[in-house]
Amino acid sequence: MELRSLMVRASDTAVDVVRAVGPDDFDAPTPCPAMTVGALVNHLIFQTVVRGYAAGLKQSSQDLPDQVAEGHDFTAEPGWAEAYAARSAAVAALWSEPRAWQGETSMTGGGRTMPAPFIGGIVLGEWLLHGWDLAVATGQTLHLDDELAAALYEDVAGRADMARKYGVYGPEVAVAPTAPLFHRALGLAGRDPSWRRPL
Repeated sequence: MELRSLMVRASDTAVDVVRAVGPDDFDAPTPCPAMTVGALVNHLIFQTVVRGYAAGLKQSSQDLPDQVAEGHDFTAEPGWAEAYAARSAAVAALWSEPRAWQGETSMTGGGRTMPAPFIGGIVLGEWLLHGWDLAVATGQTLHLDDELAAALYEDVAGRADMARKYGVYGPEVAVAPTAPLFHRALGLAGRDPSWRRPL
């Protein structure tokens, strides 16, 4: 399935969740072990609007103007959520262009590159998987249409073994084969679709 036409919707889906995250949520747990909501927000921002943007340009993030290091606290900046919304939209627009999907690129800016469509799938997964992580951790619902869910499932299924090997995904969580595609994608990505924030 072609992902290029879905990048704007994937970004918008994550942004809707991020906009509803407040400072009172930052210390709450998430489905990602050892990551609080605040840490996961910062991870999502760095992965999508720093690394994802650089990858779409086929540059190293270290070569971009106003580059920031991994671990930067974006949530400490005034208006961080709206800033993320604008920058995420720019990343989605970049990845909506055919040239972003051509050749090879890298999420890390290191010497190893991979096919651009593989990297584009990572960016899509960051928005949707971590969008869900943040949604359930803050009592929200991630609104995902059927086309996005199908695209995510296909992409996650194609990379799950490699992602688990490198610790990007946790161990697969068993999900019924009759479950919605999005839930099955979550299970492949090491997430329990029934996870809810502690009361």
